[in-house]
Amino acid sequence: MFETKRLILRRWKVSDAEDLYKYASDPDVGPIAGWPPHQSVGESRDVIKNVFNGKEAYAICLKEDGIAIGAIELKLNGHTDMTDQDDECELGYWLGKPFWGQGIMPETVKEMLRHAFEDICMSKVWCGYYEGNTKSKRVQEKCGFRYQRKSEGVDVPLMHEKRTGHVSSMTKEQWQWDRLFAAASAVQNGRKISDYVEAGGVAAAILSASGRIYTGVCVDTCSTLGICAERNAIFNMLTNGEQEIQKVLAIMPNGKTGAPCGACRELMVQLMPPKYKDIEIMMDYEKERIMTLGELTPEWWI
Repeated sequence: MFETKRLILRRWKVSDAEDLYKYASDPDVGPIAGWPPHQSVGESRDVIKNVFNGKEAYAICLKEDGIAIGAIELKLNGHTDMTDQDDECELGYWLGKPFWGQGIMPETVKEMLRHAFEDICMSKVWCGYYEGNTKSKRVQEKCGFRYQRKSEGVDVPLMHEKRTGHVSSMTKEQWQWDRLFAAASAVQNGRKISDYVEAGGVAAAILSASGRIYTGVCVDTCSTLGICAERNAIFNMLTNGEQEIQKVLAIMPNGKTGAPCGACRELMVQLMPPKYKDIEIMMDYEKERIMTLGELTPEWWI
């Protein structure tokens, strides 16, 4: 079972059949996703037993009552035609119509992506939608999926028809960088502290070896007492008992990402002399251009 701010994701139970039928019988829900509306509670019960029985299939429930209002599943190798790799899977989902437009599905998908990459060690998650399913398309865009391809004449067996399909994907690397960018954006807030100090114009986020994210902002003073955002984030990491960096991302005042200054690079080198060359630096987030610290600093003065 997993929890988000508003939701519980849990395994399906046969006793969910009436709630499932309530939402799955709506003709606006199933057909656009590729399956016909449920015709009875008995059919919903059979679906729970025979379809929603996958290893990573979950009911989406509101915390307030625990009632199933939708479904989400990571379809593992052998149960999807999008991949034949054991460390890749397909994400599928739907939500009852009364809950559309409330941000519930993006909230659910983000938690399932975390589970896929952190808990069950997936390297890539695939996701698709049929032409016209703009809501599913928007969910994938909000959650950071990268569009891959369009396919004509895709067979939709449960609806006995062919459609145009669209496929997107996200890798674990992309997911990590997206989280770093979001974390840095959340703390960036350029402001004047006093006549002598400004802060927050640049924000940084670093991913530690444990997978935890640490953030920091720049502090600029009229003397030499200031600090760069990257070093601030590193000191935050050290304060919390960690010392190994995997990835670094810094957002400049113009919203673009860029390389750390010489002082920040020097600190990272001194912090991890044997491994500093492996630290990844996000140079251009929009173009997904990444360099290692070894490429930026191939020779160390010591």
